[in-house]
Amino acid sequence: MTTDHDNKGQELSELNHNLARIEELSKRLANIIANRKTVRSSLQAPGQDFYMKTAGTIWADMMANPSKMFEHQVSYWGKALEHAIEAQAALASGEFKPPEDKTPKDRRFSNPLWDSHPYYNYIKQQYQITTQTMKDALKNVEGLDDEDTKRFEFFSHQIMDMMSPTNFLATNPDAMERAVETKGQSLVKGLENLVADLEANDGELLVKLVDESAFEVGKNIATTPGQVVFRNRMMELIQYAPTTEKVHTTPLIIFPPWINKFYIMDLKEQNSLIKWIVDQGYTLFVVSWVNPDASYADVGLGDYIEDGYLAAMREVKAITGQKKVNVVGYCIAGTTLSLTLSLMKKRGDKSVNSATFFTTLTDFSDQGEVGVFLDEDFVSGIEEEVAERGYLDSFFMSRTFSYLRPNDLIYGPAINSYMLGKTPPAFDLLYWNGDSTNLPAKMTVEYLRGLCQGNQFAKGDFFLLDEHLSIEDVDVPLCAIACETDHIAAWKSSYDGMRQMGSKDKTFIVSQSGHIAGIVNPPSKKKYGHYTNEEWPAASGDWMEGATFNEGSWWGRWDAWLSKRSGKEIEAREVGDSSHKPLAPAPGTYVVAKPNT
Repeated sequence: MTTDHDNKGQELSELNHNLARIEELSKRLANIIANRKTVRSSLQAPGQDFYMKTAGTIWADMMANPSKMFEHQVSYWGKALEHAIEAQAALASGEFKPPEDKTPKDRRFSNPLWDSHPYYNYIKQQYQITTQTMKDALKNVEGLDDEDTKRFEFFSHQIMDMMSPTNFLATNPDAMERAVETKGQSLVKGLENLVADLEANDGELLVKLVDESAFEVGKNIATTPGQVVFRNRMMELIQYAPTTEKVHTTPLIIFPPWINKFYIMDLKEQNSLIKWIVDQGYTLFVVSWVNPDASYADVGLGDYIEDGYLAAMREVKAITGQKKVNVVGYCIAGTTLSLTLSLMKKRGDKSVNSATFFTTLTDFSDQGEVGVFLDEDFVSGIEEEVAERGYLDSFFMSRTFSYLRPNDLIYGPAINSYMLGKTPPAFDLLYWNGDSTNLPAKMTVEYLRGLCQGNQFAKGDFFLLDEHLSIEDVDVPLCAIACETDHIAAWKSSYDGMRQMGSKDKTFIVSQSGHIAGIVNPPSKKKYGHYTNEEWPAASGDWMEGATFNEGSWWGRWDAWLSKRSGKEIEAREVGDSSHKPLAPAPGTYVVAKPNT
């Protein structure tokens, strides 16, 4: 029979164990911080010039319009004071409840205590009053151009999100409840998770989003059958095994982005775009790019084109015996595909029958949300980094994209892991998201300077491989799919680029959702619809205004478009040929190899 004395003894033992564990973890944490790798300041935040310019503009605006400043201050203090008085009155009434809450709904504050508990409700309302006042003030600063205003608002919102009361233990009811329920074990586990994440990134904090032990590439993700039929320094070429008796004559090659890995299109059978394409009767080849290290420092966009795009087309034509291929480029690989097509026109190479672009930017005059990281301060920092190391570490790209959705990809996961002590979820999409790659030094600078900043391709003068490449040179039949809420490649910018291409046969589709979910959108889910419009008005807004909304995935519409440009049906092809023997089963070796960094 267990007595109260026994229970108290067990609880005391657990408490002492947790305290000892906290002391051990604290020592490890101190050691990590003491030996933290040095990250150049130019990659951590906007440069001093931006701060000085912004501060000077705000001060000048305040001096020129003092009434505007006072109006914001009086409004803020009035709302804050009114709320404080209401909260005191509610407590003075003798009932343990907060005053009326008129603040907007925010899923960060989903715990019922944010609405019912006076302490938590007071903190929440004060936070929302403060941030709304700041947002209102940001809208009215005069003297900043559009780009500086965009950056000012973006980084200001980063601070507001960071200071949310949900991000602090003492003001997070979920964390406090769980700590009580687990007798402090959740805090110990959270500290273990924090230390592990810091150790994994040499002292830099990159929150682990997924339980990596739940997945293995080639075992339970990226499992569509196929073989590597060609390999060089830049890529492995995978040919997928047919699943139909007949296939279209013209083969299809997909060029995925090399910022992440190709298997986003082959996570699992139910949502695999790769398997779906094969099941529609196409002979499908997919490029798997190498994950570069410092030995690839001198590899540029020209190398990706010559040893990636053109090499893949050459080998696929040899394997299939065809003179033409259809091609797909996704994100940065779509941008580079457009460069390749321009180069091929200059060289008189007519190997491409049609091109499809997934979430692709070719005109960077409007850089979208990611543009806040493309100003001179950040780009100069990146240029210095790659000159020193020979490559841009995948850490920086992962962190940058996370800040485009900080509450979903930074603070939310951090709360779950570090405050609640939870193991990250087993989510295949997030596993892929964390499996990012390095970028070669030369290619990184060419892309950022020549394309993102200089917009030279859209201007008709991007010099590469001894040719002046132009967006107008892209004249093959094309289909472009952009995504409505894409944070990386805004659909309006994608539209502007496609509209300038020289093709007379162009189709543009806007899928609902974002950069990944809008593309990986199988028809079986019946989840996201898409917009179509056969006209190409000058303004992207006019295109959308005249567009037709279609229920369901765009995959079937694209298949109808592609099949018309893929020739007659023939007997399904064997994988490889006598001169292209299988080198490794799909997904290949490059996708799992670790670079020497």
